[in-house]
Amino acid sequence: MEHILAGLLFILFLVVLFGILNERTLRISNDIALVLFSFLFAAAAKFLEWMGLVNFQETIIGNIAGIDLQEFLMEGVLCFMLFSGASGVNFNRFVKNIKSISLLALLSTVLSSFVYGILFYGISLLMHLDFSIWLCVLLGCIVSPTDPIAATSILKKAGLSKNVSTVIEGESLFNDGTGVAVFVCIKNIVNNTSDLSFPVLMAKELLGAIAVGLAVSFLLFKLLRATDNPMFHIFISLLDVTSAYLICERLGCSGVIASVVCGLYFSRNMAKNEEWRKVVDPKDWYEDFWHVADTMFNSVLFILIGLAVWNVPKHRYLVLLILSAVAINFIARYAGVGISSLIIGRKKIPNRYSIGEFTMLMTWSALKGGLSLALAISTQEFLPEDAYQVILIMTCVTMYFTIVVQGLTTGKVFAMVEKWKADRVR
Repeated sequence: MEHILAGLLFILFLVVLFGILNERTLRISNDIALVLFSFLFAAAAKFLEWMGLVNFQETIIGNIAGIDLQEFLMEGVLCFMLFSGASGVNFNRFVKNIKSISLLALLSTVLSSFVYGILFYGISLLMHLDFSIWLCVLLGCIVSPTDPIAATSILKKAGLSKNVSTVIEGESLFNDGTGVAVFVCIKNIVNNTSDLSFPVLMAKELLGAIAVGLAVSFLLFKLLRATDNPMFHIFISLLDVTSAYLICERLGCSGVIASVVCGLYFSRNMAKNEEWRKVVDPKDWYEDFWHVADTMFNSVLFILIGLAVWNVPKHRYLVLLILSAVAINFIARYAGVGISSLIIGRKKIPNRYSIGEFTMLMTWSALKGGLSLALAISTQEFLPEDAYQVILIMTCVTMYFTIVVQGLTTGKVFAMVEKWKADRVR
């Protein structure tokens, strides 16, 4: 218990320190600042260790950086973060843009994964890496899904229009089920193991999760309406998302999707019962609780993401891998969104954007985060060390570039796209 408290103390100290430092200096989005400062902190410590000046491996820095992010997310806080993120999505705008969201979440993720794999296969041949085409596609499955946590916590502060924000957030919340399903299928091919076909796996992952999320939420919201105690409303919402997530994990469905469905269901029904809720919860304890929980979990996660650079190995082609990660991710995402946008049709694209304008905005606003890193870490169980190192490097570079560089400039890209649209309309 002492080690757990010491680790928590250190993380909270970094959250406060970097938060105040950001307020006094950069004044950028606090989530991006936490990633940036913790990255620089861990990179500096790692550099000193490489130089042989100090040994941080057995210190609290090494222990915190070595936390199993996959376990922390998948078996810990992920369901609560997704529930909170989905609760903040406007349900009416979500339904209005459902075609764009569903096609982007499904088709663009699959297309981006395969385009990424083909491009990286060519790069791997140049570097003489022992990567099969399917292993390259597996890497594409890891980095293609956009991260719902990064999207909902960072992009909502970028000044985007409400319809565009809804599409970005909605896609990010739902495309992880697609990414995981494709990841499992390609993983089976890489390992030469047989499993369910992709359509069957997709149906089980997505449709099963939606059914579980709706059924559990329907029953528990009935229970919520039976009490006027706002504390019980909080407990019931926690019970809802936890139950749905664990049931899905037991049945082999997507707990990620179920958590999102629970959040949307409770958000919609809380809004429908707004007058009753104001009477029984005049101080908004329910909303305040989820806001505080979301902020706390996000802050801890972004610190852990930044510190993950501690585990990035050295590689003889490190510079080429860094450049490849940035370029291939952009090209693959642009291709996936572009093809999906053609199918969506210009009339269904929000804010009267052209297909090119919408594709550019959706490509640049696609942030990758903890889920991609968790999938990358999971490959250590079945891949050779050399292949795992390359996948970890490519994933981390993509994650840091999209969160810091793209996260900081999405507002500017949005303004540029708006200018293009205004010039086109004239």
